[in-house]
Amino acid sequence: MCAGLCVGVKPVSVALASALLVFSYLVGSLPIGLWVGFIKGVDVRTMGSGNIGATNIVRTLGWRAGILVFVGDTLKGVVPVAVARYAGPGIWGGALPIACGALAMLGHISSPFLRFRGGRGVATGLGVYFGLAPAAALSGFALWGVLVLIVRIVSVASVAAACSIPLFMLLFGQPASYVWFAVALAVIVVIKHWPNFKRLVRGQEPRWGKKA
Repeated sequence: MCAGLCVGVKPVSVALASALLVFSYLVGSLPIGLWVGFIKGVDVRTMGSGNIGATNIVRTLGWRAGILVFVGDTLKGVVPVAVARYAGPGIWGGALPIACGALAMLGHISSPFLRFRGGRGVATGLGVYFGLAPAAALSGFALWGVLVLIVRIVSVASVAAACSIPLFMLLFGQPASYVWFAVALAVIVVIKHWPNFKRLVRGQEPRWGKKA
């Protein structure tokens, strides 16, 4: 695959792209939630849902810790895409930012720091979208907020918001590559939330504001 993508590309561009891809994966793999828990003296993997994402952090450690994790996880998506857009905008026909976003997401959901396990990918995916298409990302985030207020179940709001992003991409005239990338990320978010769906069917999925 790389051979096909790299035809006609200068060696320096190949080296830069490779470095950015590795950088993106490593940034995405940083377990912010786990580290915040350690600072608080706990292992969040043993608390609440066991997830290291912001929702479980809010329920178990409070709002301040949860906001810190949410911002950190979001930046894990924003930074790799922003760096790729600045450092290699013409590499692979402009596809490098998408590839870096995908690697950041992969790092988040399959982190070497967590024995290749990780979070659901919602906040990091949002960060990737902010790096690629801010208007679509902001629209999806607004929808998430509205749904949380209405249904008060974060997992439902997160999946619905993720699935809405491809539509917002189309609405705001983003390239087809961005739309299909958003579709792929939405599928990943749905798959990662499968345990939440099972709890939802059993009536065990916690509502927003309820302590773990």
